[in-house]
Amino acid sequence: MEELTEVITAAEFHPHHCNTFVYSSSKGTIRLCDMRASALCDRHTKFFEEPEDPSNRSFFSEIISSISDVKFSHSGRYIMTRDYLTVRVWDLNMENRPIETYQVHDYLRSKLCSLYENDCIFDKFECVWNGSDSVIMTGSYNNFFRMFDRNTKRDVTLEASRENSKPRAILKPRKVCVGGKRRKDEISVDSLDFSKKILHTAWHPSENIIAVAATNNLYIFQDKVN
Repeated sequence: MEELTEVITAAEFHPHHCNTFVYSSSKGTIRLCDMRASALCDRHTKFFEEPEDPSNRSFFSEIISSISDVKFSHSGRYIMTRDYLTVRVWDLNMENRPIETYQVHDYLRSKLCSLYENDCIFDKFECVWNGSDSVIMTGSYNNFFRMFDRNTKRDVTLEASRENSKPRAILKPRKVCVGGKRRKDEISVDSLDFSKKILHTAWHPSENIIAVAATNNLYIFQDKVN
């Protein structure tokens, strides 16, 4: 175990080609393997990695770059990866960098030390596509979950809680305030509850219905019904 430097963290088969699969690692890399070349996949066909920016290097760089989830898009053209702070979308034809990067909770970058001390930095968040691959969803802390629209580039933070889960209740977007003056509808980054976390989410394959697991509760939300 002392010589162990890299482990596989997630893996998934291609949605249309049963011979192709990807797996991610604790070093933030993704490998694509083709079983037509060999049944023993100790050599990869493609290797996806984004070079690290030396100016962002810190003690926690290696931990937060570990990929916790990898998902093929329904079309099979893209793969999505989730690390501690970001979600990235990769084109299968471009290995040197992701085509899209979304910051999930960048306001936690200054809190990495305390997140390391309470072991939260090792949390494994999942990510999902909607049915048309146009929207991405992933979880965060304080029972927040995030959605990113790939076409409009808009994003929203929503909260799964008992208070706002009454039938036909409309979810209000939440905002996290970092320092300075806090507006009435904002929550301070210092008052986030790190014991409440959304690690698992799912999206209906064809409709706008989502399932969100928050601690010991499962919430199911759907798009506004007339």
